[in-house]
Amino acid sequence: MTTRQIILEEMTPGHLEGAVELSRQVKWPHRREDWELVQSVSRGIVALEEERVVATIMITPYGDDAAAINMVIVDAAMRGRGLGRKMMEEALAKAGERTCYLVATQEGLPLYEKLGFVATGKIVQHQGVAPSVDALDHVSWSESADHGRLVALDRAAYGYDRSALMQLLRERAKFAVVRDEGEVQAFEAIRPFGRGLVIGPAVARNGTEAKALIDFLLAHHQGRFVRIDTDGSTNLAEWLTGRGLAHVGGGITMRRSMATHKESKPAHHRTYALVSQALG
Repeated sequence: MTTRQIILEEMTPGHLEGAVELSRQVKWPHRREDWELVQSVSRGIVALEEERVVATIMITPYGDDAAAINMVIVDAAMRGRGLGRKMMEEALAKAGERTCYLVATQEGLPLYEKLGFVATGKIVQHQGVAPSVDALDHVSWSESADHGRLVALDRAAYGYDRSALMQLLRERAKFAVVRDEGEVQAFEAIRPFGRGLVIGPAVARNGTEAKALIDFLLAHHQGRFVRIDTDGSTNLAEWLTGRGLAHVGGGITMRRSMATHKESKPAHHRTYALVSQALG
């Protein structure tokens, strides 16, 4: 088998069944609906061998300044042949001048470093059955009129325009919010994903506020299977374990910046649950 037999194409809905099968091979929980969600806000690339999907990658743009690289999978039988690097190079070419972010496994770290990515932190993943906890009175469900404020808070926290993603989540997720004098100051989303539900993204001003938002969502989904991915710097891991959500892994957050690109700086809000892992 030679590299010439592998064809790279733009991902279309017709490739989704093959993509789902590939994610099952690596024991990811993604359903077809989860792939469809990512594809709806991303540009995807597939590698085909005789029309069989043998590799995938997604580029999710955040406006003109940044993009997330996700859903990076290479069929086990194709590894060690340079296909992963070829897929990454194609994705980076499509991202253009954008600053690119991804969450790496330890195995993928050497390749990403060769492509100019640098480690910036870590993601800690927890999952399990939502326990019985108390929902604090100062947390409530968002209202339709809150959407513009949620987008603004997300932009302030992440530093990039993720309005397309937030619009999608408006249709697919529910948002818990904290208000001060009637105005939303913090939020956390929850939506169907994989075996059950995924929590995130979130924007909170401190750890106490983040915990209150999470408890509100857990309380309203008691007995459901939930997953939450948090930034290691938030130090929520021990607390989540105490809530009965097992630590099941994570990854290394990485960034690749163009030399001419100026980084956007997040404002005073902190991000306590990352949508990058929620997507893929």
